[in-house]
Amino acid sequence: MKKMLRIGLSQANFVVGDIANNKRQICSHISLAQEQNADLLLFPELSLTGYPPEDLLLKSSFIDNVRNELEDIAAHAQNIVAIVGAPIRGNLSSGEPTLHNTAAVLADGHVSDLYHKHFLPNYAVFDEQRYFTAGQRALILELNSARLGITICEDIWLPGGPAEWATREGKADVILNLSASPYHRGKGDERERLFAQRSTENRCFLCFCNTVGGQDELVFDGHSLVFGPDGALIARGHQFEEQLLFVDIDPTQAASLRSTDPDWGSSSHTSADQKPSKSTTSRVSCASIASPRSSDRPALPKQHSTPLALPEAEIYQALCLGTADYYRKNRFPGAVLGLSGGIDSALTLAIAVDAIGQENVTAVSMPSKFTASINRDDASILADRLGVALLELPIEHLAINYNQLLSDSFANTLPNVTEENLQARIRGNLLMALSNKFGWLVLTTGNKSEMSVGYATLYGDMAGGFAVLKDVLKTWVYRLAAWRNRESEIIPQRILDKPPTAELRDNQFDSDTLPPYDLLDQILECYIEEDRSPVELETLGFDREIVEKIVQLVDRAEYKRRQAPPGVRISTRAFGKDRRLPITNNYIAGFNTSNE
Repeated sequence: MKKMLRIGLSQANFVVGDIANNKRQICSHISLAQEQNADLLLFPELSLTGYPPEDLLLKSSFIDNVRNELEDIAAHAQNIVAIVGAPIRGNLSSGEPTLHNTAAVLADGHVSDLYHKHFLPNYAVFDEQRYFTAGQRALILELNSARLGITICEDIWLPGGPAEWATREGKADVILNLSASPYHRGKGDERERLFAQRSTENRCFLCFCNTVGGQDELVFDGHSLVFGPDGALIARGHQFEEQLLFVDIDPTQAASLRSTDPDWGSSSHTSADQKPSKSTTSRVSCASIASPRSSDRPALPKQHSTPLALPEAEIYQALCLGTADYYRKNRFPGAVLGLSGGIDSALTLAIAVDAIGQENVTAVSMPSKFTASINRDDASILADRLGVALLELPIEHLAINYNQLLSDSFANTLPNVTEENLQARIRGNLLMALSNKFGWLVLTTGNKSEMSVGYATLYGDMAGGFAVLKDVLKTWVYRLAAWRNRESEIIPQRILDKPPTAELRDNQFDSDTLPPYDLLDQILECYIEEDRSPVELETLGFDREIVEKIVQLVDRAEYKRRQAPPGVRISTRAFGKDRRLPITNNYIAGFNTSNE
C-alpha cells in the first residue's frame, strides 16, 4: 500500500518588517493546511520577516521579536509539521553572535530543529553575506517513514552542497526548498529547466516554495514547483498570485528509481571543502506526529497546472504586482501621474489602473505651447476609456513667467536645453504639489532606454515616488502596449504609431538626439545587462561611432540615475540594487586605441 505524503506549499505575500501580521498569515495557512489533512506545510524563505529585510537584520530588537513570534507560531503547529523561514541568531537558546538564514521545523507545538542556509548569494540584488553566517550541515526530517532534506533558495541553484548531502548521505526522498527567488524576464523557464535537472541528478522529489509580491525594486513571482525523481513536473503554482498548493507524493518512488539507476551514488558535485563531516548530517524524527489520516484521507482532486505566461503577459503582471504592492504596502491613498498623450505615460496609466483600480488613479494633462492637439486628444481618450479622472493644468503661462524671471540672469545667452527642461520641472512641481496636498504617490513614466542615456530631466519627469517603467526598454514599452490592446483597443492605436517626442520645443522628436530605439535597445542590453565592452559591441557588428556615443551617454548619466525613484526590476541587470557604479568615476569604458 502506498504511503502518500501530503505536502502544502504556502506561496504567500509577506510584508517586510511586519512580523505580527506575517505571523497571523502563517498561522492562518497552517490552519487551512490542517483542514486539508496535510502532513507538512512549507513556507518561503524568511517568511516571518519578509524578504529581503536588509539592515533590519542589524537591529537586535528585530531579531528578538522574530524569536518570540516564532515560538507563538510553533504552538499553533499541532498534528502537522510547518517549516518557516526566519533569521535566527545562533540557535533559539544560545547567545551565539552569529546570524543565520534559517528554516525552522515546527512540530508538536515547539521548534524541533533548525536548518541554516549554506550557500549565501552575494551578487546582483543579493547581499546575504553582509548579514548571515553560512550553515554547515544537512538536515533530514523523518516523517511518516519518509526522509525529507531541507534547503533554502540558493542551496538548490548551485550543484552539490546540502541537497546532495541530504540525498546521497542522508538518503532523503524529498528535497524541500524555502525560497525568495526574485523575478526577471525568462526566470520561469530557467527555474523549471534547472529544477528538473536537480531532481533527476539527486533522484528525489523537489518541492520549491517561492514567495510572491513586490518589495521596493524587486518583484517575486510565486511559481512554486514540485518535480518528481524522474525530473517530471508534478505541480506548478500560479505566477504573480498567492496560492496554497497541495500535492500528494509517494516518497518510495525515489528509492525505487535509485535502486534501478546504475550510476546512482557514483558521482558527486560536492567539492572537498563543501562536504560536511559525518556528524553534521542529522535527522529529526517526527514519528510521534505521523498522521493517521495518510491511509484513509481522500485523494486530492486532479490538478491541471497553468502553462507559463507569454513574455509580454509575464512582464505586464510583474509590473502590475510591483506597482500594486509598493502602493499598498506603503499605504498611499491614491496615485497621480502626468499624461502626455505619448506611449510611456499611456502604458504607465494602464498598468496603474490594472494594479490599483481606476478610482485610485488621477491623470494630469499639462500642455504647453508645444503640445500638439492630437496628444491632448489622445490623453483625454485614454483617460476616458480607463475611467480615470483627468485634470488639465496648462503650463504655458508658468513657463513664460519662469523665463521672464530668469531673463536678466540669462542675458546674452541663446535658448537651449535649459529652457526646455524648465517645462519638465514645472510639470514635476505640479505633480509633487498634488502629492503633497493629497498624499498621492507620484508615478513617473520614463523608461529604461531614456534613463540609460540620461534622456530625462532631474526634478522634472524624474520627480516622483515610483518609476513603473524604470527597467523597461522602449521597444518593450511598445510590445507591452500592444499586448494590453490584444482584446480591445484601450491605448489609442495612434499613440503606438506616432513618433515619440518630449514636446519641449517645436518639431522635436527623440530621433533628433538618439538612434532608432530598436538599435539603441540592442546596444543597451549588451552594455548594461550583459556587461559587454565597446570593443565587443563593435565585434558584434554595431557601428563604432554610435557605440562610443551611447556608452558615453550611459556613463555620464549615473548621477541622474542615483537620484531616480525605485521601480520594478524585470531584467537581469536593473538600475539600483543590481548595478552600483560610482558617480565620481574617471574610468572611460571606450575603445583602447593602444591595443588596436
